[in-house]
This record gives sequence, C-alpha cells and structure tokens, in this order.
Amino acid sequence: MKKYYSFIVFLTIALGSRAQVPLNAQHYIDSLMQSLKKPIADSAKAKNSFMISECFMQSDSVKSKQYLQLGHKYVKNDKYMQAVYLFFAAGSTSKSHPDSAMKMYLNAEQALKSYKTPDALLVRSRCWRDYARLLQIANDDAESFVDILLNKAIPLAEQSGNRGYLGKYYLDISFAFKNLNDFKKAEVYQFKAIQTLKSAPGASHFLASAYQTLSENYTLSGKATEAAAVLDSMKALLKPYPESDAWLDYYAAEGMRLTVAGQFEQSLATINKGIQLAQQLKQDFLEQRLLMQKFYALYNKKDFQQAKDVALDLSHRKPFMNLASNRSQLFYCLALANVGLENKAEAYDWMKRYSSLSDSISRSTLETKMNALDIKYQTAEKQKKIAELEVGRQKATLTNWVLGIASITLLIIVSLLIFYFRNSKKLAQQKELNYQQLLKEKDQQQKLQFTQAMLTGEERERQRVARDLHDGLGGMLSGIKIKLSGQAKAGGEQNLDGVILQLDHSVTELRRIARNMMPESLIRLGLEPALRDLCESLMSEQTQIKFQAYDIRKDMSAVIQANIYRIVQELLSNAVRHAGASKIVLQCSQNNDVFLITVEDNGKGFDTSTISNTEGIGFSNIKSRVDYMKGKMDLESVINEGTTINIELDAAG
Repeated sequence: MKKYYSFIVFLTIALGSRAQVPLNAQHYIDSLMQSLKKPIADSAKAKNSFMISECFMQSDSVKSKQYLQLGHKYVKNDKYMQAVYLFFAAGSTSKSHPDSAMKMYLNAEQALKSYKTPDALLVRSRCWRDYARLLQIANDDAESFVDILLNKAIPLAEQSGNRGYLGKYYLDISFAFKNLNDFKKAEVYQFKAIQTLKSAPGASHFLASAYQTLSENYTLSGKATEAAAVLDSMKALLKPYPESDAWLDYYAAEGMRLTVAGQFEQSLATINKGIQLAQQLKQDFLEQRLLMQKFYALYNKKDFQQAKDVALDLSHRKPFMNLASNRSQLFYCLALANVGLENKAEAYDWMKRYSSLSDSISRSTLETKMNALDIKYQTAEKQKKIAELEVGRQKATLTNWVLGIASITLLIIVSLLIFYFRNSKKLAQQKELNYQQLLKEKDQQQKLQFTQAMLTGEERERQRVARDLHDGLGGMLSGIKIKLSGQAKAGGEQNLDGVILQLDHSVTELRRIARNMMPESLIRLGLEPALRDLCESLMSEQTQIKFQAYDIRKDMSAVIQANIYRIVQELLSNAVRHAGASKIVLQCSQNNDVFLITVEDNGKGFDTSTISNTEGIGFSNIKSRVDYMKGKMDLESVINEGTTINIELDAAG
C-alpha cells in the first residue's frame, strides 16, 4: 500500500503553485488592500492589485479576477506593467486554458528581457517556473520540468536576489525526484530548500511546505524518528498562526506518518482535524487530499467498509477527480476495499474501470489480476487458520509451511505473468506508434519540400515580373511620355495633353503593381522598413494600423523575408477589406530563429469553425506559407468583437 499512498500525496502537492505569502496571510492581504487607498503611483497600485488577485486565486476565483482587472486599469501605457499583467493573467487562466496560459508566460518573459531590475528578473523566473509546471501537467514530462527550473528559473531567481522563490524552486525539484521514489536525491534538494528559505524574509509559507515535504520523505524512507522531528519544527513555525492554511499540510504529513507507523486511531483524529479546518477555509482540493489519506488510514486499519464509503464520497468530488491520475488511483483503492469486503463482483467492476482509464491491460489480464487479488486474500485467510491450528497441531508444521510457500510462489508467478503481458502489449503499441509517426514525418517532409519549391519559384517569378515591368515596360512608357511632351510643345496640339495624362497614370499604376509584387523597400532596406511601409500604405481615415517591431534581424535570407512579408500582407488585407476593422495592431518580434507575428483587429469577426469552407479570405495561402516555414498558427475570433491571430515561424532558413 505504501506505493499507492505516496503516489497520491506526491502528485497532488507537486501540481500546486503558490505565491510568496507569509503565514499571516489575511494580515498580508489587508495591508495590500489598504495600500490601494493611499496616494501611491499607479504602477504600485497595479502591482499590489495583482498580488491580491494571486492570493485569492485558489480560494475565491471571482475576487481574484476582480483585482486582476483592477490592476489592469492602473497599468495604462506602462509597457513594463503590461508585461507583468500578462504574467498574472496567465496564472488566472492556467486551469481553464493551459495552452493559452503557456503562450502568455513565454510572451511575458520575452517582453521583460530588456528590463534588468530585480523585480523584472524575478517575474521572468516565475514565468519559466509556471510554464514548466503546465508543460509537466500536459506531457507528464518531469525531465523538462527539472531542466527548465535548473537552467532558466533558478539562475534568474539568483540574479534577482529573492531567496524565497529560489528555495521554492529547489523544493519543486525535490518533488520530481520524490515522484520517482528517489528519496535520497529528493532529500538533498529538500535540505537545500530549507537552508535557503530560513534566510528568506516573508517565505514562511514556503518553509512550512519544505518541512512537510521532508517529513513525508523521511516517512516513506522508513525514518520515523526524523519525520517526527521535522514535523515538530513545522508545528513550532505554525503555532502563532492558527488560521493559516499551512496547517492543512501539517495534518496531511502527520496523518501519513501515523498511518505508516500503524497508529491508525491517532492518524484518523489528526486527519479529521485537517478536514474540519479545510472546510472552514473553503479549501476544497486540500480537503479532498485529506479524505484520500483518510481512506488509507481506514484501509490499513482493515475497516474496509468505512474506507469504501470515504472513497465513494471522494469519487464525486471536484477538483480532485478532475485529475485522471487521481481517478485512476481512487478506482484502484475501491477495488482493494471491495476485495477486503469479499465483494468480488464490485472489486472486478472497479478494477475494470481502473484498467480502462489507465489503458494498461486487456480483459483477460483483468481476470488474472482479480485472481491474484483473490489468491492474496485466500492466502491471508489460510495463514490465519494455520496460526490458530499450530497451538493444537504441532505435528502439521511442515505441511503448513509448504502450503504457505506454495501460495506465495503462485502469487509471485501470477504477478510476473501480469508484468510480462503488460510490457509486451506496451512494446507492441510503441512500435506501431513509432511506425505511424515515421510515415507521418515522411509525408510532412514531402509536403514541405513541394511547398518550398512552389513558394521559392513564385517569389522568383514575382521578382522577374516586377523587374521587367519596372525596368522594361515602365521605361518604354516613360520614353513615350517624353516624346509626346516634346511634340505637344512643338505642335501645340491640345489632344496630346490628354494622352500624356493617361500615360502618366499608366506609369504610376505600373510602378504600384511592381511595388506590390516585390516592394522596393524590402529589397533595399530589409523586412522591418518594408512592413512599416506596408502598414502606412494600408492606413486611411477609416483604418488605423499600429506597428510594433522587436529585435527583427536583418541577416535573414531573402526568401524567408519575402514569405514573412506575404503572410503579414495577407493578414492585414483580410483585416482591412474583409473584417472592416477601424483599429489594427501588428506585432512582429524575433528570438534567435523564432519569428512571432500577432495581428489584432476590432473588425466584425467570423465563425472559426467555417474557416476551411471560406473562400476569398486567403487563409489557405497563409497556411501554406506557415507550413513551409515549419510554423504554427493560432486563431481566435468572436463575431462583432474582432480577431486575434498568433503565428510562430522558424526563421532559421
């Protein structure tokens, strides 16, 4: 049971994210609220509003959003605070829209790069940490999580001088090793976190969490004395703050320690205290985590009926059941409880739901696993009878030992068979996935090669036609104009003036066409001036276009620059001609070989689900160019509210 118990505890803690808030949280929040009434700078009011929003993020989402919007009002035209707002807004949407939140974290980090203040460095480090957390949740990728913390978040936290978040990041790394049951490495980072947090002002909440985590690590490593000593330190730290939600972590760790030690009544009393406090503080998720631990205490106490009741109650609770891993473990626990109650049919049903959710074994393997559980139960019953008969039947000792050994051997054989069949199936599935991925990559490579050849040829042909129109036909028309002008002066024929005027218009139109096919500013000056000229050419009294450029390199190949120009040209054309937008914002930025394009307009918008059937808007051409540059396009549009398009391109060439 220890394996499954520790799995639940690790996962629910590691996914959490908290701000650096002292243990007297309410006093801290009240002081921030009072500061909003004082005559301080708008930027300070914005920051304090964001910090209040973060404090309410877990307990009151409505208040959290209210203070987030209040802070946004104070931001105004402050570019630095706009980037800081982006970070806090990402945290507000991380649960409902994790993909959008991840992009917002990266955009905020990029926008803050030019600022070297300690506060900017700290926000950048938090952007990387929270981005890594969402990446871990989405892909179950602990390796990337640790890599980003070590190489991105921690160096920035060290530069900022904030030891509170530095210690928190060390604690996060310990979670990753703890999840893998590598308690020794986890302990190294837990000690490092505690030493760092002890000297960090205002980081008492993080320090309490570090004590809790080290205690659980000791408990699961079999170091009961050390676990109790660490919990005493945590209790002393929390004693002045009886209303702190950190007590919930204490009750969870103490309940776990007592359960593993076999002190089930004390464990249940401690866990019930935690549940009561969680209800008072309206901490639903932490209450549900304690209920899961209550199940383990009851199960190990062999009170299978109460354990089952707790698990059934928990199976209807959110947000605990929103996590697939929690659902999987709860189904397994319900199967174990029903085995203890000898409800084989129910046990089989819960094991089937567990297996279906985890996609690990077939129906025949399910039956084998159920038989293994039954054998384990029967073996335990036989061993009890043997122990009772040994008092009066000393002569049957050898036979009883043989029976016990045979039962254990059978259980081991069944376990090995289950392990073999599971791994065989996973290996076959992995081979099939690898083969399908190889076919998909080859097909994608062929499509990209075809698109590359098509677009390269198209741009060359545009350049040739533009050159011929401008240098050839344009020159000829200019010559005709000069000759006709001479004849008009010599002969004084009035009808020649009209011809000259028409030729003058023809030359102007011809040069406009040539410039549209291959802008002269793109050839002579580069991408950024060409995009600026494009925006100016499309502006009118009815349409305002704001262009923002960041770190656009001038050494990109001509084909790459031309493709980016065409993509932007098509996007702006859609916004002006089809969306009827009066305000358009174009943002272009570059980070090494990654080129980012964002176009926002206040036009009439459209239904994105019908985009594949829409003709004349040019999205097909845009998508071809984005695919050619190995890019990604994200489109959001609301009818009568406008459209936002984000494009990420590979500008390596």
